[in-house]
Amino acid sequence: MEINIEAINKLLKEKFDNNQAKMARILGISKYQLNIVLKNNGAHAGKKFIGALIKYCDINEYNFRDYIFLK
Repeated sequence: MEINIEAINKLLKEKFDNNQAKMARILGISKYQLNIVLKNNGAHAGKKFIGALIKYCDINEYNFRDYIFLK
């Protein structure tokens, strides 16, 4: 799996007002973990981040495939 970092950054900007702490809190992950993913262009996005993102997408009726590329 690969993270679509452009889509994640757009989500951060549009839905969370560029507030990483708010995004992390709503996803249920640490701000540190989110910052690592953002800083490394989606690298080091582990299963906790990916699972949280899929859950967020399900709840909000987004297509998680817009944010995660399945190989």
